[in-house]
Amino acid sequence: MTGHIEDYALIGDLQSAALVGRDGSIDWLCLPRFDSTACFAALLGDESAGHWRIAPTGGGDARRRYRGDSLVLETEWQTPDGVVRVLDFMPPRGEAADVVRIVEGVSGAVPMRMDLVLRFDYGRVVPWVRRQGRDLSAIAGPDAVWLRTDAPLHGRDRATASEFTVGEGERVPFVLTYQLSHLPRPEPVDPVAALADSERYWHEWIGRCDYDGRWSDIVRRSLILLKALTYAPTGGIVAAATSSLPEQIGGPRNWDYRYCWLRDATFTLQALLGTGYVAEAKAWREWLLRAVAGDPADLQIMYGLDGTRRLPEYTADWLSGYRGSTPVRIGNAAAGQLQLDVWGEVLDGLHTAREAGIASTDAGWDLQRALLDFLEGEWRQPDNGLWEVRGDRRQFVHSKVMAWAGFDRAVTAVERHGLDGPVDRWRAARDEIHAEVCAKGFDADRNTFTQSYGSPALDAALLLIPRVGFLPPTDPRVVGTVEAVQRDLCQDGFVLRYRPGHDNVDGLPGTEGAFLACTFWLVDALHAIGRRDDAEQLFERLLDLRNDVGMLSEEYDPASGHQLGNTPQAFSLVGLVNSARLLSGTPTQTSADSAAQQTRRPSR
Repeated sequence: MTGHIEDYALIGDLQSAALVGRDGSIDWLCLPRFDSTACFAALLGDESAGHWRIAPTGGGDARRRYRGDSLVLETEWQTPDGVVRVLDFMPPRGEAADVVRIVEGVSGAVPMRMDLVLRFDYGRVVPWVRRQGRDLSAIAGPDAVWLRTDAPLHGRDRATASEFTVGEGERVPFVLTYQLSHLPRPEPVDPVAALADSERYWHEWIGRCDYDGRWSDIVRRSLILLKALTYAPTGGIVAAATSSLPEQIGGPRNWDYRYCWLRDATFTLQALLGTGYVAEAKAWREWLLRAVAGDPADLQIMYGLDGTRRLPEYTADWLSGYRGSTPVRIGNAAAGQLQLDVWGEVLDGLHTAREAGIASTDAGWDLQRALLDFLEGEWRQPDNGLWEVRGDRRQFVHSKVMAWAGFDRAVTAVERHGLDGPVDRWRAARDEIHAEVCAKGFDADRNTFTQSYGSPALDAALLLIPRVGFLPPTDPRVVGTVEAVQRDLCQDGFVLRYRPGHDNVDGLPGTEGAFLACTFWLVDALHAIGRRDDAEQLFERLLDLRNDVGMLSEEYDPASGHQLGNTPQAFSLVGLVNSARLLSGTPTQTSADSAAQQTRRPSR
């Protein structure tokens, strides 16, 4: 059986990533990109779906860490025969994608075993494997992989194995190189030189971080993992490195997160700009502008790494799913949903970049005006909401609040930055939305905003009302909403997105875990309403949920004590960085001017 989600660590080269288990097995790797088919997919099935394990023959006690501020994973095994270390990393992408594993003898003489099971297309395709001198080649259709090592290799049961002993001071490297099968075979990297290059790259990159608060080491590690989720050729940032890790073990809430969500834009920009990564923020902004260019009516909630719009969803029925959680989904049908908040999210993200001094272009502003024109005519429509529910469309409060934010940012662009536009119309739309939400989306008897008009249900996204400036944190309705979410929408203190099954809002059976990004929102909201000790205590509890190498997935199950959902989750990492900055006294950049102006606007 595959390990717990928190048993995995990430290695990557800014174009793809692999998950390495505590047992020394790479159980997930898609090549050549994050969203390509997997050649190791044991994570979503069993070992026959592809894996690559290197470990002591007799097992042993393993400890692991990243080497300094890098993405080089170091696993050290204590065995009766001695101590051995395995270094796993993917060096900066050159001619081709490489995965390097170096076995180092620390003391004694440790018998080792390597098992390599290559299966292309998510475990479905068995490649043709043959020896070429001291190398192994595996080819099937468009995919080709070569393995170079000095260790002895032999085939067994459509797999490749190796047994060898490593003594003190010895190194046994393995280099796995991928290339499209119709291209010439690339030269494998030199493993020792690649190790130095990898460490140098990451140390230089994190050296640009200017956060120096109380949680410096934790923030730096989170930023490295966030950077590892960046697709370098375009600047897009994937939501997670995996697909179909479940939100409930054995349940159907299994989604493909290897794409770029527009909703993450503002939070990601805040995290990058707030820690000194202006170049990365610019690249993300430019990706955003390219992706959304076109007819505003065709705006999607997510895109491919290069801005691809069609992300058809199908199920990999030949895979048994992570711990029996089916279906295994590839692609994401939610790309075709109507989620009106996304128009506001995009406008808010571009506003954040503008406020930070990232210059806006005429073409960029023209695009924003087109988005506003669409939003002006459509904001009254029901939609699927930010949680991509697959039930009936509703008048979600968060969608309306973000529509308000879109018009608010446009007004600020005219008033503060001198851009042109029908500012009187935008002010009128902004004020109309504000009045409607306060009238239809607020439950006066319970003193809380609600998930949708006329519903008693709560939604974690309501915690963002003060963050986007819709109302100031001191407003009694904001305080009441934060307290209602903490009281009625938490499990063991951690926030649920909403109550699955309530009013059949999402159209799916089963439940899910606490959503970590939402719990970071609660940290920020508690801080905003003046409950700073409570905010810090909750933040420290969230930090305790990270695994031994600092990774956070999408969700957490308080009952079992295990992480749930796709991993590592960019939304969770961004939430950690932004909350750490806030609690350290370096507030996350928001439209503070908007919040201040609320005292001059009608509140109902």
